[in-house]
Amino acid sequence: MPVINRVAGYAEEMRGWRQYLHQHPELGFDCHETAGFVVARLREFGVDEIHEGIAQTGLVALIHGRGEGPVIGLRADMDALPIDEATGADHASTVAGKMHACGHDGHTVMLLGAAKYLAETRNFTGTVALIFQPAEEEGGGGGVMVEEGIMDRFGIGQVYAIHNAPGLPFGSFVTGPGPVLAAVDTFHIHVKGVGGHAANPHETKDPIPCAVSIVQAIQTIVSRNHYAQDDLVVSVTQIHAGSAENVVPDKVYVNGTVRTFDPKVQDMVERRMGEIVAGQAASFGIEARLDYDRHYPATVNDVEKSEFAADVARGISDQVVYREAREMGAEDFSYMLQARPGAFMFLGAGEGRAGLHQPDYDFNDEIAPLGASYFVRLVEAAQPVKG
Repeated sequence: MPVINRVAGYAEEMRGWRQYLHQHPELGFDCHETAGFVVARLREFGVDEIHEGIAQTGLVALIHGRGEGPVIGLRADMDALPIDEATGADHASTVAGKMHACGHDGHTVMLLGAAKYLAETRNFTGTVALIFQPAEEEGGGGGVMVEEGIMDRFGIGQVYAIHNAPGLPFGSFVTGPGPVLAAVDTFHIHVKGVGGHAANPHETKDPIPCAVSIVQAIQTIVSRNHYAQDDLVVSVTQIHAGSAENVVPDKVYVNGTVRTFDPKVQDMVERRMGEIVAGQAASFGIEARLDYDRHYPATVNDVEKSEFAADVARGISDQVVYREAREMGAEDFSYMLQARPGAFMFLGAGEGRAGLHQPDYDFNDEIAPLGASYFVRLVEAAQPVKG
């Protein structure tokens, strides 16, 4: 695979950066140490501008090329997950209850590797905007950076991101036109009855049968209110009630997730869920409330930019898959793609590896030069030096 030779020469340095970040994970917007590490490296590389404190700990660094031209954005996420690590690696997390279980440490390092090369060579016109964002896993840091004006402030015209993908063949690149990841919504259902002694249920208003009926009924949204060939997931993931075998509880909490690609489908699900909750509560003579929260929108690749990204990847790997392929996971890079055209790319980390968000997951350092080379070639192909 034609990894850029100079970038290949950074491989051990990148491994060291990545494993250091892996040992020091941070959550959400609280990525102060990670951002400080990134800024220190960028200053060593000699980037032209560093703008800190965006979305609390996010930053945008600028590298100017040879002559006037547009601005291309490259994004990496920096936050970890609230998981106890079980890899047993020498570079395992040193922070209890936190680990890089999604590879954001690797994403950060791939963009740092690209930054080092681009600052050295500047074989492009215009400007590269390096976007390092917090809170992808929870909090929508990418959306906050957009709300704080990074696209207009830095004149970004197009934007790209990459995500490692354990389970896909090593060094493969996978993307496609249109939706690639789903919108994610969360529902919270609060069922309130009247508790009492389990030996005298007639003196109570038992919320458990009502909650069970609600859970069963909302499953029919997918099977009976939605066209079967469109993508929709409604999953109940939590039910909490009761404290003892001889007590009828006074409340039940039901929680879950909805994954869709079409805002009209989101509207339908929210409407039907509200009708079901209200109707079931009325039938049992108790109270119930639905709180329905819309979080990340669908991640939608621009058709032209996704084709361009696939062409760039073909210059690096002979395993490029370009197809309409939608997955039900979610990404807050979606906010950036709503603001500017661009593409989200998956990079195969190899088969037989632990999956994302698992305690035994670890980023494959061998793919870092591939990701860095992809970022570099995107810039050089999008904004070539003329003549």
